[in-house]
Amino acid sequence: MLLSDFDFDLPQDLIALRPERPRRAARLLVWEEGAISHRQVLELADILRAGDHLVFNDTRVIPAALNGFRKRPDAPDGGTTSVEINLDQAVSDECWRILAKPARRLRPGDTITFDAGLSAKVLERTGDQFILRFNCRGDRFAERLNQAGRVPLPPYIESRREVDEQDRHDYQTVFARRSGAVAAPTASLHFDGWMLDSLRKSGIGHSTVTLHVGAGTFLPIRSDDISDHEMHSEWGRVTAKAADEINSARSVGGRIIPVGTTALRLLESAATNGIVREWRGNTNLFIRPGFEFSIADGLMTNFHLPRSTLIVLVAAFLGADETRRVYRTAVKERYRFYSYGDGSLLLRK
Repeated sequence: MLLSDFDFDLPQDLIALRPERPRRAARLLVWEEGAISHRQVLELADILRAGDHLVFNDTRVIPAALNGFRKRPDAPDGGTTSVEINLDQAVSDECWRILAKPARRLRPGDTITFDAGLSAKVLERTGDQFILRFNCRGDRFAERLNQAGRVPLPPYIESRREVDEQDRHDYQTVFARRSGAVAAPTASLHFDGWMLDSLRKSGIGHSTVTLHVGAGTFLPIRSDDISDHEMHSEWGRVTAKAADEINSARSVGGRIIPVGTTALRLLESAATNGIVREWRGNTNLFIRPGFEFSIADGLMTNFHLPRSTLIVLVAAFLGADETRRVYRTAVKERYRFYSYGDGSLLLRK
């Protein structure tokens, strides 16, 4: 399929710059076997059935956006220039894969200094990505990063307003336990303690898995033929406990509903013939039309960017024509889009 098949026009005023308050008050477009209805997230316990099972991503967003100064050892004046980086994925205790802006300013051997005594050396470059070795690790690295870094909000928000202290709370889910993500699993941002209590009382279970969302989630598809796109790799884990909970729910007729595209990608990476296995490692699974889903009976997700891997995933789940209809409806009904926006619940047979 062509990338142009996944394009649409979005009025700029529908891009949410702040989340709804409270989180559960967000609107929810429900698609169930072709029928569309308009609800709110807080009604989820009434929409789902007892025995259904939600799967959340418990990754925790780190302050992965950093501003620094590059120093080039072979330049007479040190070659000091400003550079902005986003951490993408840890490759060892000290080394991270990163994206840089502008990338042309960096090359192997350069040193980058940040605030709070944090610095890093550029080890290598591959395409648009670099490997940096930082001057500290573990708790010391986390402490310095917390002081020097900021919340890595998506470009469509950060280009329109400044990141502030409120975002450190807003861009974190109530499930956030395991640090390592540089973008939030945003469908889970709608949930709070009240929601979880409501679901529990209605007999709807949940499990958590971990997928550390990387900066590559913001990278566009650059090939006209989407089958030529190479998906970025992200680290994930499904514990034996989570796998048992999900399989048990499915064995008695419960629908398995990942909350977010990240949870869905991880489950499908760990599932075979409808059974989820304990799993850990890197996944670069690119879900596109024609993909055979093994475990997901539904999907709760926000509204995504045009021409992105995320809307392609939705098209794989619903079909391209139904996806276009859902997005036309969302625009017409003035749903709020993207990370801080409203949600959709997609339920197949």
